[in-house]
Amino acid sequence: MKYLVTGTAGFIGFHVARQLLERGEEVVGLDIINDYYDINLKYARLAEMGIARANVTKDKLVQSDKLSTYRFVQMDLADKDTLVALFAQEKFDVVIHLAAQAGVRYSLTNPEVYIQSNIIAFLNILESCRFHPVKHLVYASSSSVYGANEKLPFSTSDSVDHPISLYAASKKSNELMAHTYSHLFGIPTTGLRFFTVYGPWGRPDMALFLFTEAILAGKPIQVFNHGEMKRDFTYIDDIVEGVIRVADHVASPNPNFDPLNPDPGSGRAPFKVYNIGNSAPVLLMDYIKAVEKGLGKEAIMDMLPLQPGDVPASHADVTDLVADTGYKPNTSVQYGVQKFTEWYLDYYKK
Repeated sequence: MKYLVTGTAGFIGFHVARQLLERGEEVVGLDIINDYYDINLKYARLAEMGIARANVTKDKLVQSDKLSTYRFVQMDLADKDTLVALFAQEKFDVVIHLAAQAGVRYSLTNPEVYIQSNIIAFLNILESCRFHPVKHLVYASSSSVYGANEKLPFSTSDSVDHPISLYAASKKSNELMAHTYSHLFGIPTTGLRFFTVYGPWGRPDMALFLFTEAILAGKPIQVFNHGEMKRDFTYIDDIVEGVIRVADHVASPNPNFDPLNPDPGSGRAPFKVYNIGNSAPVLLMDYIKAVEKGLGKEAIMDMLPLQPGDVPASHADVTDLVADTGYKPNTSVQYGVQKFTEWYLDYYKK
């Protein structure tokens, strides 16, 4: 089948596109390639897929030098007309929408970017799927939608009406928008709430990258909430496996949906939301120990309070993911962090 994967110069999108290609699918990758973090890393991911930086031209499809089934286009999803034209031309079977403005803390100081990249862009994806129907639209949500919730583990059946960052609010909005389009136009949509993704080719703004960089430089790492945090760290390979299994499992109406006691994670429409997390929260201090072991060097720690927009703990309930796809993420932090540090040391020639 032909897939559109957005965000393929990004961390998760790069890995998802590569896995789809390895199983023989045709993929069109799309990314705006903004400078939220080092664009050299983004172009390096593209180079791994056979897309030369010199060949990338805005709004023009570029053929991979390595893979006959992969093409890439640099495009702003906020440009509706250009996106709709791409859908009309390519007639995608499945859309996996992973492009977004990421980052909880960045949303505190740059709110407008989240409206443009996460709300308007997603509306344009939905409109494109409306007028050029696809078999399934899968999109990235986030565990941050659980916001002020304290009941653990976080379940897709829980209410998520109390986000504590604009990033989280934008992802919750995506889920509401998707349900609306599933209800009105019959578009099968599935949202994926990712839990703290890490691994090779990861994002430089995330803790693992920042910890590794600082430890190697002999600089202090910032440890928020004085280390009293738990995260459901999820290795990139587990995320990719979950994304593709869900993409193959097309959303359908819940035959047991009760409008008097509505389940937020499903509906009468072909709409579904899943958690994808390791379902095994790890103390932040244990995560740091795994980084120290991978680098063979101890961290200098600057203990700080909990930051605005952060939550002290996350824990994914993946019961419905297992029931519907037969898959449960299970990569240990020790293994995953080791794979990341090996990649980092090789990539940066440390």
